[in-house]
Order: sequence, then structure tokens, then C-alpha cells
Amino acid sequence: MVLELYLDLYSQPCRSVYIFAKKNNIPFEFKQLSLFEGQHYSEEFGKINPLRKVPAMKDGDYQLAESIAILLYMCRKFKTPDHWYPSDLQKQAKVDEYLSWQHAAIRAPASKLFWFKLMMPIITGNNTPQAKMDSTLEELNTSLQLFEENFLQDKNFIVGQEISLADIVAIVELMQPLGSGLDIFEGRPKLTAWRERVKANIGKELFDEVHELILNATDMPKKMEQSVMLPHLKTTLQKC
Repeated sequence: MVLELYLDLYSQPCRSVYIFAKKNNIPFEFKQLSLFEGQHYSEEFGKINPLRKVPAMKDGDYQLAESIAILLYMCRKFKTPDHWYPSDLQKQAKVDEYLSWQHAAIRAPASKLFWFKLMMPIITGNNTPQAKMDSTLEELNTSLQLFEENFLQDKNFIVGQEISLADIVAIVELMQPLGSGLDIFEGRPKLTAWRERVKANIGKELFDEVHELILNATDMPKKMEQSVMLPHLKTTLQKC
């Protein structure tokens, strides 16, 4: 029995799950959902994940939500190579350290930049105030400096010389602002070199496949015109 993975590849956590499953030849059925069409609020999906979020996983009668939990489940069930989530206590703790830190430090500001720069004008008809853009970019730049100096240091990857779950989770988040036309890798040769190592390790074809939607996100206005989520998104963004 193969896993069922409910994903929308506009979503960073969904991309991490997709990359990991594909890279490790884990058998799964790709159940594609559209967040912009509100498919996560359907009665059918509510039975899969009452939290109404993607990614979600179904393994027979067993259901699981949250990307980190799903990644670790796949690691353990399919006994993937040790470098992804090392059995060595201290290396494993370093993966855990990054996964714990990144939610607020990387994911939050990187996601905000994407929404503020690309989605705010589409959804509300107004540009994000420049002061808000500047403060969010400053927040991310501070975190990127910490990422380079504290986590990456002089290593090839976050935990050492081999790729881990930490690198996959990091790369999908840092690719998100590029979808809005904001290249956060520009002027950061160390970060750019790390991205290229991650891309080479994952495989260019898989890397490009999983990021195709987000890197063409400037086509989003056409998709948003008919979105049932538009009123909800507008109200949410106006509170930001």
C-alpha cells in the first residue's frame, strides 16, 4: 500500500515532503490540492486532516498532518539513508535545532515577503507600505546572517558534509521570495553556493520540477480572479 500525500506545491512545507519522497523513491500517490480554490476546506479533505492544512498524509487507515512529522515518519518507516536524520545523537540534535529555529526565523519573514510583495497588490489592490516591506526584509536578512554564520558555517550542508532534512526544509522556504521577484540570494555567495550544492544533491530535474509553480507565481493574478478564498485572504492581509 502506497502513501497518499495531499499537497499543493505552492506551499513550502508541501515541497519539502514531495522532494524527500521523490528523492528516496518512496512510493506515494500525489493527491494534488489547490489552497487558492479552498479545496482544503472540503468535507472530503476534512476527514483526512481536520486541521484543514497541507501537507497531509494517509498510510492505510493512519493519518498524519504537519510537514516535519510527515518527514520524520517517512524517514523511520522507509529506513532512508542515515544522513537525512542521523542516528548519531549530536548530529540528530543539530537537525532538530534547525527545524525548531527556522519556523519563526526563516519561514515567517520569507513567507511575509512573498505575500507582501506579490499577493497584497493582487488581493487588496494596494501595495504593501514600504516601511513594512523594509522591516520584514531586515528581519529576514538578520536571520540569513545567522543561518550562514551559526548553522552553515564552513560546512557543505547545515549538519556537516552530507545533506539532511534541515537543508530540504531550509531551501524550500528560501526559494519562496523568488516567486515574488525578490532574489534573496543576490549578494550572498555563501548562501548561493549552498543552494547549488542542495540542488545538485537533490537533482536538478526534481529541484526545478518542484519549484516550477512558485517561480512562475507572477502568473497568479489570473488564478486569483476566480478564487473562492479571495474574500478571506483579503480580510487576513488587511490585518497584517
